[in-house]
Amino acid sequence: MKKELQHKIDFKTKPLGSLGMLEKLALQIGTIQNTLSPTLNNPHMIVFAGDHGIAHEGVSPFPQEVTFQMVMNFLQGGAAINSFCMQHDINIKVVDSGVNYDFEPNTPLINHKVGRETASFLTGKAMTPEQYEECIVKGRSVVKDAAKEGCNVIGFGEMGIANTSPATMILCQICNLTIEECTGRGSGLNSEGVQKKLKTLQAAKEFHGEIEDANELMRTYGGFEMAQMLGAFLEAKDQGMVILVDGFITTSVFMVAAEINPSIRENAIYAHQSDEGGHRKMLEHLGGEPVLKLGLRLGEGTGVAIAYPVIKSAVQFLSTMASFEDAGVSNHDEFLDK
Repeated sequence: MKKELQHKIDFKTKPLGSLGMLEKLALQIGTIQNTLSPTLNNPHMIVFAGDHGIAHEGVSPFPQEVTFQMVMNFLQGGAAINSFCMQHDINIKVVDSGVNYDFEPNTPLINHKVGRETASFLTGKAMTPEQYEECIVKGRSVVKDAAKEGCNVIGFGEMGIANTSPATMILCQICNLTIEECTGRGSGLNSEGVQKKLKTLQAAKEFHGEIEDANELMRTYGGFEMAQMLGAFLEAKDQGMVILVDGFITTSVFMVAAEINPSIRENAIYAHQSDEGGHRKMLEHLGGEPVLKLGLRLGEGTGVAIAYPVIKSAVQFLSTMASFEDAGVSNHDEFLDK
């Protein structure tokens, strides 16, 4: 199928390779769907939200209550991710994976709360084995439900104050880097705040030591929202979906998913390169080429939503652009034969 797809792409009415990354995306999406005529159906953005015990160690400039406040903003349609999903007709769903707040029963979110927050990984594992397994199951269930609605292209966003810290620990471990190489300003730490974050994360690394197993790595440092996203990534691969990967937090989770199931990389499109320094290192490790580089560092899945129309254009040209034969235009090969 890959050879036939490449032939179809090459014989569109254009010079070879002239649509650049769109041609690579068309080939990848067609290969994922095993068809010469791929489609992107009912795109979904799932935003997982959860709180982190490590937030109480002063690693974020924002108080923990911002997590539930932003979840309410998502539900009211006022966040950046809402704006971009509305613009591009992406179905957005919000999941309470473990927010430290009791939402009203009629709140329009998916209630997958595992706990009110994870434990601080400074002095122990973030999750119990039971909590971790529950997160994986619940994350998978969200994607199964999306598949039942006809979704075949999916992206994930996150909200959780201090979740750049577990993402940093995951990057440090998987890529065998130092804490200094991986730690950034997150959502806006000043220089003093960065130094405090460095010391806290270094202490956590020394406490836990090296962790070889990917599941154990997520259980040690991850948030409930990150563990549920991990389950969602793995299920999206099992469902044969096109997987759109967002920024620093989301890519850290995807790295864990790739450790568990390396073939998941075949389904991944990296929406953008975040302005968070460690994200470039993640993409290099994964061998991923970002669709966009816009200096984004918001999270929420915004990079995915912004990149989606570009990805959609790759499928559009493959489906609707004429071939040389259809258009009666002389192609490059004909000139070479003469």
